[in-house]
Amino acid sequence: MEDARFGFDAYHLLLVAVGVSLLVSYWLPHLLVRRPPAATALLMACGMAGSLILPDIVSSIDPTENPAVWELAAEIVVIVVLFSTGLRVDRLGGWRRWWPTIRLLAITMPLTIAAVALLGWSLAGMTVGGAILLGAVLAPTDPVLAGDLQIGPPLEGKEHPVRFALTTEAGLNDGLAFPFVYLALHVASQGANPTHWLVEWLAWDVLYRIVVGTVLGICIGWLLGRILTLRAWNTVAASGPGVLVLAGVFLAYGIVELAEGYGFIAAFVAGLVFRRSEARHRFHQHLHAFASSIEHAITAILLVLLGSVMPALWPHLDWSHTVIGFGLILVIRPIAGMLGLLGSTLRLKPRAVVAIYGVRGIGSLYYLGYASTHVEFIDEGPLWALVAFTIFASTLIHGLTATATVEVLDREYAGGAGREPEPRI
Repeated sequence: MEDARFGFDAYHLLLVAVGVSLLVSYWLPHLLVRRPPAATALLMACGMAGSLILPDIVSSIDPTENPAVWELAAEIVVIVVLFSTGLRVDRLGGWRRWWPTIRLLAITMPLTIAAVALLGWSLAGMTVGGAILLGAVLAPTDPVLAGDLQIGPPLEGKEHPVRFALTTEAGLNDGLAFPFVYLALHVASQGANPTHWLVEWLAWDVLYRIVVGTVLGICIGWLLGRILTLRAWNTVAASGPGVLVLAGVFLAYGIVELAEGYGFIAAFVAGLVFRRSEARHRFHQHLHAFASSIEHAITAILLVLLGSVMPALWPHLDWSHTVIGFGLILVIRPIAGMLGLLGSTLRLKPRAVVAIYGVRGIGSLYYLGYASTHVEFIDEGPLWALVAFTIFASTLIHGLTATATVEVLDREYAGGAGREPEPRI
């Protein structure tokens, strides 16, 4: 059979488009402003431009038609970054250090879910199940796209209260939002009457799954830490740190999911506990560097692809969705964050930064993809359109301002000596 020459296969054109998008997104900011790039919004914008030029290429990854593709891709990104986020934490401290995080998880996140769900139901006309799902999908902050706001790599410090709170919140709330996703699935499949599903939801989806994810995450992190202390491991450590990263990620997530727990919680907790083993060992820096490279590469590709499908989602987007998206970023999260942090020892300016910078991102894609593959929602098209729009708006607003904001806080916490003091909480 004679093959056509220069047929310009669609798959290869897509690879070229993704490659060009990555180069432009990371190179252009350096050229224009001589600063490290806040590339997330540019990656999505390049994806949008590419889809307008090559509209037929991206039809196969339309999330309304193939949500499983997005579920799987986002899942891999999130579990790697959650384990990596756990590795970053140099010092756990006591309860006072964790108090802002606890309040963000216990107060701010439920308030955000309730407010977004109410807007989805009343303003966008969504079903009760669809509105709850919208709240659950958009409520958690994202550990993937908020790297500039979080603590630095292992052994490099930068663990003042703002960075610590944002890091640990993002590490845990991706898993703790899952009960609310299951709540939406229960309501969508069984109706809004709580007598049909409340006991099962509280006992299984809330209590059992959270406990299993936490306990098994601790055990797997401890086991990996014991392996690190073995003399025979030195050879493995020198030859390939990525082996342990991938082993830790897949072990923690896979085992816990088999046990019907929350694998996202386990991935973060395993990284956190593993980091306690030989805490000052430079090997943790190599592990984090490998994990960070993986997460940045996969995330960049996923953002380009998300941007490329946004034109296909535009017909589902209306004014109420833009109000909800901007309302979440500019009003709901800041107010819920300030309410959640009332009574914490954070001062007003750091408290405001934590409240405002709740970046939305890849985790939302996973949750929506997961829900879409388990229950058919009437509002599926609008849900994808609203979530994609909100992620783009968040990367634009937060991405353009986060670096400068945190640099100011870093200087304030570092003080006149140029060294970062011990956290005040």
